[in-house]
Amino acid sequence: MSDSVNRRDFFGAAMLSLLASQLPATSRAATGSSGASTKLAGGALKSFSSLQQIDAGVLNIGYIDAGDPRGTPVVLLHGWPYDIHAYFDVVPLLTAAGYRVIVPHLRGYGTTRFLSPATFRNGQQSALALDVIALMDALKIQQAVIGGFDWGARSADIVAALWPQRFKALVAVSGYLIGSQALNRNPLPPQAELQWWYQYYFATERGEAGYRKYTREFARLIWTSASPQWQFDDETFARSAVAFDNPDHVAIAIHNYRWRLSLGIGESKYDPYEQQLAALPTIGVPAITLEGDANGAPHPDPAAYAKRFTGKYEHRTITGGIGHNLPQEAPQAFAQAIIDVGKL
Repeated sequence: MSDSVNRRDFFGAAMLSLLASQLPATSRAATGSSGASTKLAGGALKSFSSLQQIDAGVLNIGYIDAGDPRGTPVVLLHGWPYDIHAYFDVVPLLTAAGYRVIVPHLRGYGTTRFLSPATFRNGQQSALALDVIALMDALKIQQAVIGGFDWGARSADIVAALWPQRFKALVAVSGYLIGSQALNRNPLPPQAELQWWYQYYFATERGEAGYRKYTREFARLIWTSASPQWQFDDETFARSAVAFDNPDHVAIAIHNYRWRLSLGIGESKYDPYEQQLAALPTIGVPAITLEGDANGAPHPDPAAYAKRFTGKYEHRTITGGIGHNLPQEAPQAFAQAIIDVGKL
C-alpha cells in the first residue's frame, strides 16, 4: 500500500527521538568495542572516528559495528557520492532500539581497500552486491535486515532478490533499482536524459580527468542538486568528503557509470548474477520503500516498481523537503522504517 508520512507528525519517529535523547551521551555513541565517535564541545556527536576492519572477499572493509552484538543485525549501505556518515543519526536510534547496526564503506570509499593491487577496480552492480554477502560471511551473520539508498539501495535490492534466505527484510530508498546493460541501451525522453548528465560526462576521458581533479567540488554539486532543500553545512560535507580520498574512488565511480552504458567491461565471474538481474527478479522478503518529496536525483515513480515487491510491502513518501540522501535528511523516518519492516 501507499502511505504519505509527514516526518514531523510521525509518531514512531518521535518516540525514537525521545528514547535516544534520554540516553547518556556515552550510550548514544556506542559502536561496539571500538567506540566509533568523537564529540564536539558540550558532548554533541561529531563523527565516526574509529572503524573496524575485516577481510571480506576481495576487500578489506572498513565498517561501523554498533550496538548489542546479540541484537538483530542491520546492514546499512550508502551511495555515491556519500559515505557511512549518511547514517550517523540513524545508528543511535537503532542501537537504542536494540539492534546491532553495521555500516560499511563501499568499495572505493573511506578505509575500504582491495586486498590485491591486481584486482580489477570493478564498479558493476553485482560486484558491489556480492561485497555485502562477503561482509556478512566474514562477520558470521547468517541473516540481517538490509537497508540502503542510491548505490546502496541497488545493492540491497539485489541481495534481497538473489539471496532471500539471508535477509529478514528490506528498506530501500527510491524502491526497485535493479537494472541491466540491455535495459540501459533504451533511450529515455530528453528531460530524463538531462538528469543523467554526469553519467555521460563520466563516459568521456575528460569526465574522468575532471572528476579526479574536482572530486569534492563534484560531490558537493551532486549533494546540492539531489537534495535542493537540504541545508547541510561545510562541516557536514567535509566529514563525508574524506571518504572520497580513497585511492580507488575515482576508478570505481567511473567504471560503475560506464558499465551501465556498456562502455565499461565487467568480469565474467559475475555473468551468472547479471543474467539473473537482467530478468528483473522480484523481491519476496518484507519490504518498505521510501521516497523524499524533494528528491532532485533521477528516481522511478513508486507506482512503476510496486509489483516488483511480491512479499509484504509498503511505500512511504517522506514529506518536509526531503531529498535524495534520505537517511541523513530524515533519520527518524528511516530508522522507523527499519523497525517497522520487521513487523509487516
